[in-house]
Amino acid sequence: MNVIIIEDEKPAARLLQRKLQKLGIEATTMLHSVEESLEWFGQNPQPDLIFLDIQLSDGLSFEIFETTPITSAVIFTTAYDEYALRAFKLNSIDYLLKPIDEDDLEIAVNKYKERLPKQQEPVSLDFDQIKRMLAGGTAEKVYKKRFTIKMGQHLKMVNVEDIECFYSENKGTYAHTTDNRDYLLETTLEQLEAELDPKQFYRVSRKFIVSVTAIKDILVYTNTRLKLVLPTYKDDEVIVSRERVNDFKDWLG
Repeated sequence: MNVIIIEDEKPAARLLQRKLQKLGIEATTMLHSVEESLEWFGQNPQPDLIFLDIQLSDGLSFEIFETTPITSAVIFTTAYDEYALRAFKLNSIDYLLKPIDEDDLEIAVNKYKERLPKQQEPVSLDFDQIKRMLAGGTAEKVYKKRFTIKMGQHLKMVNVEDIECFYSENKGTYAHTTDNRDYLLETTLEQLEAELDPKQFYRVSRKFIVSVTAIKDILVYTNTRLKLVLPTYKDDEVIVSRERVNDFKDWLG
């Protein structure tokens, strides 16, 4: 992935570069002005993704778009929110306000990755699904109904309807149940997203996936985010990240 940063403050550019490195992304090119950017675009192929500050030392970065056709995806990074509408009229993936939160940055990068063409993967069907397809029906996706959890020398079955939320902590993934117990799972939140029924579970942030039936209350939180109250989970605040608030409201119906 060819990624560049356009940011007039060099310390801020280096900080963003380090945060991207934590996500496995190398931004080797850093530009610091409209003039420098126009010169670079005139001599180089378009990158895949641009992290773009709006107010540069010699003008607004919108001037770059007015002079050079930019086909790259763009994630805006700025300390000001008054340019948001204008930014989203361009090929914008997201609009991050400084100081940039690492969780918000990861969500923005994932938004970009989701837009990339996906390779077709072979589909594994069970016998019943094959029969339905041969009969002219459509193979329906089968979601996880229970988890088998190893506890010492024993195996415990936990049904998904008994789970309030899934969360990540210290590189582990846990299920928190309605009887106020936590179980370590041998999986990740990313894998769980594909295995759980999206009508029942929603990933509200980098750390949490919650069950719709477990939401007792929803409170307005800082920076246009939302805070969820669950029946028994009290170890940490369950926050709907800013970028997911609108999708979360749609999910609730």
